[in-house]
Amino acid sequence: NLRKPSSETDIENWASKHFNKHTQGLFRRKVSIANMLAWSSESIKKPMIMTNDRNVKKEACEIFKLIQMYMGDRRAKTDQLNVALEIATKGWSMQGLRDELYIQLCRQTTENFRYESLARGWELMAICLAFFPPTPKFHSYLEGYIYRHMDPVNDTKVTQHIKELLERSSKKKSKLRKKPKPYIEEHDGVAISTYAKYCYNKLQKAALTGAKKGLKKPNIEEIRHAKNAVFNPSMFGSSLQDIIGMQKERYPDRQLPWVQTRLSEEVLALNGDQTEGIFRVPGDIDEVNALKLQVDQWKIPTGLEDPHVP
Repeated sequence: NLRKPSSETDIENWASKHFNKHTQGLFRRKVSIANMLAWSSESIKKPMIMTNDRNVKKEACEIFKLIQMYMGDRRAKTDQLNVALEIATKGWSMQGLRDELYIQLCRQTTENFRYESLARGWELMAICLAFFPPTPKFHSYLEGYIYRHMDPVNDTKVTQHIKELLERSSKKKSKLRKKPKPYIEEHDGVAISTYAKYCYNKLQKAALTGAKKGLKKPNIEEIRHAKNAVFNPSMFGSSLQDIIGMQKERYPDRQLPWVQTRLSEEVLALNGDQTEGIFRVPGDIDEVNALKLQVDQWKIPTGLEDPHVP
């Protein structure tokens, strides 16, 4: 049910109305929209999107550095998962920062021909979409950007460009007769269209469900799960057919979803059939989130007390 976005939702159109005017060089020349939407190894000195919010102004520049760290374009002081945790927590906690974060990710995944960096950028977008959507105003533009990267033709273009840059680099090496540190690496990783398809579906779900519910901030286990979910889909939000497919290896003879029967057993074990409001009264949302994380790893945590949670 994919719908092709109209040309009116091109991210350049949105940028021309909402971007700060950035300048560069001694004479403070204006940076074009195209350049502002292309990968950069430099940091930014002000947000990409116009805002009067002082907190967003401050955090926007910091989050750009964190994105560069996660993508491997800047040296990080901590490991990758903790960088992603800091980014996701900032976006989840500060609604005004979300569109800025997504536009920065769009920028760093445009004309980025260092494949490892590019793949990490898309991976980070998938992680962020697990915790919060963009605002409704920016939704269609982000949707259009992701949609255009779902075509495998784009994978071929990226691969071809990387190949050309490698050839150019090797020619320079032979002229210099020494081995400079290579900037572009060959790759045999996951196609960008695979990440884009996952992000597209995640964006649709995030638009319906909103940001992660509850009072507890994202944690490292949730970040790890969101990162792996690109290749290990969640049991929640998937079709019945997909869920049966997921459990085929573990439970080839089961005709009902393991998640449904296992949670039913937990409800009964906690006297759920005698509990007023069962299936009507919601369980504590933070406990539910923690349980979902465990279930997606095929575990049921011990120590559950409230039958409303399962």
